[in-house]
Amino acid sequence: MGVPAVLTAAAEGGIIGDGRTGANLALGIGLLGLAAGRLALTRAGGRIGADNAGIAAVAAITAGAVGAALAVLHAATAGGGPGTGNGLLGAIVAVPLGLGAVLLGRRALKRTGRPAGAA
Repeated sequence: MGVPAVLTAAAEGGIIGDGRTGANLALGIGLLGLAAGRLALTRAGGRIGADNAGIAAVAAITAGAVGAALAVLHAATAGGGPGTGNGLLGAIVAVPLGLGAVLLGRRALKRTGRPAGAA
């Protein structure tokens, strides 16, 4: 099973459940990305732990992109509308969370002075 098939199955809830499970997974990954981005920003601003700020920034960018992708896939494959228990609203909320994690990670990466390709 390839990566696109796994992401599609996870977004549809076929791997870990049904209904809102795919949206909850995307929300959780987006929140983890936001936490990593915030941690990277605080480390990049100070001297304590500045070495690991670039790693946390890349982790935030990765988690945010994966969370947003899962949310978009879930929203695209969700049947019915909002309020039907299919997790459509959760997926809609997870997209900005993932994008926010990407932006926080990018901002922290700029503060560390490391190029985007170096991790």
